[in-house]
Amino acid sequence: MDRGGDRAHRDLVRRGTWPNDPLLNGAAVVRGADLKAIGVPGRTISRRCAPGGPWQRLLPGIVLLHTGQANEEQLLQAALLHGRAGTVLTGIRALQLHGLKNHPAPGDVHILIPEERRIISVGFVHVERTKRLPRPHLRDGLPVAPVPRAVIDAARRLTNPDEIQALMAESVQRRFCTTDMLARELDQAGRTGTALPRKALAPLLAGARSVAEADAWHLWRRSGLPPGHWNVPIFDANGNHIATPDFWCDEIAFAWEIDSYRHHANLDDHRATVARNARYVAAGIVVLQTLPSRLRTEPDQVLSELHAAFRTAQARPRPNVRRAAA
Repeated sequence: MDRGGDRAHRDLVRRGTWPNDPLLNGAAVVRGADLKAIGVPGRTISRRCAPGGPWQRLLPGIVLLHTGQANEEQLLQAALLHGRAGTVLTGIRALQLHGLKNHPAPGDVHILIPEERRIISVGFVHVERTKRLPRPHLRDGLPVAPVPRAVIDAARRLTNPDEIQALMAESVQRRFCTTDMLARELDQAGRTGTALPRKALAPLLAGARSVAEADAWHLWRRSGLPPGHWNVPIFDANGNHIATPDFWCDEIAFAWEIDSYRHHANLDDHRATVARNARYVAAGIVVLQTLPSRLRTEPDQVLSELHAAFRTAQARPRPNVRRAAA
């Protein structure tokens, strides 16, 4: 029996059938090792990934089976293949998959892998080894970190306080998570990169729900005026809802609204604000309206207006209104 001839024949068949293998027909991003496993010779992979060839290397050992720029899904798939089984997407790209909108443009692809796995960051992939690998959620078929973990992982790598504030505020405002969830994630994240996220979380824990309200929270703390409540519903003596002011000082029934031009960009929003203010007046509530931009451009003038409005509210009898119970 010519065993060498049989082996050569098998190799020939193997080389002749790999173009029809399901791996090549069903995926755009594959491991080089998987290509070799279906019979693609290493030299063929190298030749096809050379300039002008029909394939390209996205990462070491990761091949894109076409020319041209990889799309977002293919980049994510390549990152997951780089991390190997059990890898979880996190950070901004994970938040995009969850449906959050208010975030900076994503840079690299941030993945989480088990701490004992010796894989390093390369190309467009940022690898983070962790003892706390989260149980992933599937989004578009991809393993994604839960929102609180993804928010904190993203925030720890950002340096712009407004971007961090906006990211965290949206996750809470749109009920993807709670402030307590974010606080727990921060507590478990250690100290590296957490100073700015902790500062951003403080006004959210107090009840603020946006960057503008966070600015207002910081300014109110400077004012020396009594503490109050953020985003609590207010009712009249008959239990009718009056409004849910951005800030409420229950002691003297004083409301502070941070009203932007954008919020009043259409007629319906304008009508809603006019109706709200009419309810404030009818209930005897003193309200101060402030543009968000002035919280930064004219903070001292806004502080003066706050003190003046506070004195006005303090000087009249408190109306019979109440806030919702905590």
